[in-house]
Order: sequence, then structure tokens, then C-alpha cells
Amino acid sequence: MINVTEAAAQKAITLIDSNDSSSEGDLGLRMQVIGGGCSGFQYNLEFSGKKETDREYEFHGLKVFIDPRSSLYLAGSVLDYNDGLMESGFKITNPNAKNTCGCGESFSV
Repeated sequence: MINVTEAAAQKAITLIDSNDSSSEGDLGLRMQVIGGGCSGFQYNLEFSGKKETDREYEFHGLKVFIDPRSSLYLAGSVLDYNDGLMESGFKITNPNAKNTCGCGESFSV
């Protein structure tokens, strides 16, 4: 299982609301691990609907979709959002990552 902080959920909901021109209302945040990056795997965050094989979670009113393969790599992870002077954006803290790159967007297990 993953966790999403209230700050991250609120920011994602704001972004979905500002970018969703459809009236479906079923968009959520897709968290995915894909091959690539300088450490072997990288995180991918996007707004989309639920796919048939996705696991669905809800945090602070935000729907989060994770495919089964990504669930293995993201177990125990925390998604946070920071809006500070020195650092702004979403950040994933992943206890499964043995090494991460300098930018924090890729990792190895």
C-alpha cells in the first residue's frame, strides 16, 4: 500500500479540476514505475481514468490508480507535495529504492 499526503492530494485535485474539460469526473492520479532513467527505473505521474487491471485507492478525496507491476515497486511509498522556495513539486519517498539519482526521478532496487 502507498500513502498520499494531504498536500499532495490537494495539489493533484486542483490540477485535475483545472485541466479536466470533461464532465466524467472519473479522473485520478496514475502512479507508475517504468523502465528508464539513469538508475534503471523511473516514476511516472499522470492524470487518467482507471484501467481494468488497476488497483484503486483514495486519499483525501483523490483517486489514485496503480497497475499491479508498479504496486510491487511502490509498496510503502509516500507521495508528498512541497511548494517551497528551494524545492517545489511532487516527491515520492520509496523505501524499496536502494539507489536514487541526483534528481530523485529514477531509482534502482
